[in-house]
Amino acid sequence: MDVLEVGRRGLKLSPTRAAPAPLGVTVTPGNRLAPPLQGEPEPRQSLFLAPFRGAGRANMAHAVRALWPLGRALAWRLGDRPALGLHAQSRAGFTGAAGGSGPAATARKGGPRLLGAAALALGGALGLYHTARWHLHVQDLRAERSATQLSLSSHLQLTLYQYKTCPFCSKVRAFLDFHALPYQVVEVNPVRRAEIKFSSYRKVPIVMAQEGESLQQLNDSSVIISALKTYLVSGQPLADIITYYPPMKAVNDQGKEVTEFCNKYWLMLDEKEAQRMYGGKEARTEEMKWRQWADDWLVHLISPNVYRTPAEALASFDYIVKEGNFGTVEGAMAKYMGAAAMYFISKRLKRRHHLRDDVREDLYEAANKWVAAVGKDRPFMGGQKPNLADLAVYGVLRVMEGLEAFDDLMRHTHIQPWYLRVEKAIAEAPQ
Repeated sequence: MDVLEVGRRGLKLSPTRAAPAPLGVTVTPGNRLAPPLQGEPEPRQSLFLAPFRGAGRANMAHAVRALWPLGRALAWRLGDRPALGLHAQSRAGFTGAAGGSGPAATARKGGPRLLGAAALALGGALGLYHTARWHLHVQDLRAERSATQLSLSSHLQLTLYQYKTCPFCSKVRAFLDFHALPYQVVEVNPVRRAEIKFSSYRKVPIVMAQEGESLQQLNDSSVIISALKTYLVSGQPLADIITYYPPMKAVNDQGKEVTEFCNKYWLMLDEKEAQRMYGGKEARTEEMKWRQWADDWLVHLISPNVYRTPAEALASFDYIVKEGNFGTVEGAMAKYMGAAAMYFISKRLKRRHHLRDDVREDLYEAANKWVAAVGKDRPFMGGQKPNLADLAVYGVLRVMEGLEAFDDLMRHTHIQPWYLRVEKAIAEAPQ
């Protein structure tokens, strides 16, 4: 794989090898593919400070010249109180021999003052030099990392196959938008699904990623997010990354065969990359836990709430038809027949997931549980910026915007301030 190294010339991509996981084999957190919280790091180059830039040296010279008058004034004040040893030497070595204070004695008396001035000016200049050098280095390193990530993202051509009102697709869009990854959207007709006839995987979202001559298909919203984030952080080839998330056939609680993906909440990073991204093991574990919570619980509260009553079901399908890829006849049929069907299906979903009679209570409880997990001391679960859990929860809830369930959620829970902060963070992401 390609990894980012920081050396005297800044950031560069350096090839290393990572053994791909064979398809059909679960990649466990005991190896490099799914790194354990206490895994061993891969060997990397040492971190060297970037060389000081020429422009910085010119600015430093101006700073030294500006500092000199102040240093000289303070030094003369200190020079009026020379060290005892120097004072004694002056008296014995100069005035005693001549029997008085001649020119040599006068010159020697001024020596401590000049020495103090020089020492203070030199010390101040060196301190300012190293402070400015460090800040310049940090700014250059951040700029180079941003440029490297931008370069990586520009190598990808992404196409998202989606239903706009699908919460899993909304999760992926929130991730792509926040990370300023350009992508094309193909709205899939939910009846015929002709747009994804090329794929044996018949669900959305699907992302087709063109990286140079390599075209990769990414399935499952959480796998898409984890794989692309791993790519942005580590620089590994996407073709290698997707082998870390092998599909597995399984049978669900209803006896239906389904496709599951191993490791889908893991980012495949070495220890240094994980430390740079998370700052600690607890943050990584927390992010994974709440990403899974969004998939396993929160998303199952959407349909029972937006189809809770016949009127809400009709309003929901009116929105779905307007935003979706339907023909005229299909749209009319979907709006009325779909609304009626989903009203009854929502009741079955309520029983399957053991929801209360008033499903709003479960939605409110989930929202407040999330807000409590974020806490009052940080704007996002990711700290000062949204992490993957923030984006996942936001993406799931966003599909209800404009519907009665969303208005009730904002009005009866504490989630609105956090929701608006994430919305703003995505809108202000550099494009």
